[in-house]
Amino acid sequence: MNKTILALRGALLAATALLIATPAQAVPRPATSGNWLYLTVTKGDARSRDVRGTLLICDPPQGHARAVQACDQLAAVQGDIHRIPPEHSYCTMLYAPVTVSARGEWNGHKVEYTHTFANSCDLTAKTGAVFALSDQTPARSVPGGRHAHGGVTGTPRAWGRS
Repeated sequence: MNKTILALRGALLAATALLIATPAQAVPRPATSGNWLYLTVTKGDARSRDVRGTLLICDPPQGHARAVQACDQLAAVQGDIHRIPPEHSYCTMLYAPVTVSARGEWNGHKVEYTHTFANSCDLTAKTGAVFALSDQTPARSVPGGRHAHGGVTGTPRAWGRS
């Protein structure tokens, strides 16, 4: 019995020595490198299930219909979505919340961004093409507002008439 225990100890000691002497194999990293963001857009309040998402890759630009513009806008601010200059636009005061998030890497730096906007017009005005997951752009005309050519949009309805 002592010979069996000694043989077992010897085998364990030899196995341990082999494990220590053998260099560890490197775990492969994901193939995604460079400038990329995983984007999500959630329409509605916290209970909403209307969530869309995509992976925006910027070398070459791909991931959604306006990827080229989104990558250009992100490159101009070194991937910092907070620094995207807002567009000068008029949005309605309709509350239809849109929550967006971006997680990924830009120029070797981690990017994490989450914000809830009052509506999709406000989102587009402040983040440009970054979260344009479809090629539809939100309507920006306000009934009774003026176009650049001076015309009036919509027809205001007089109070008290039907």
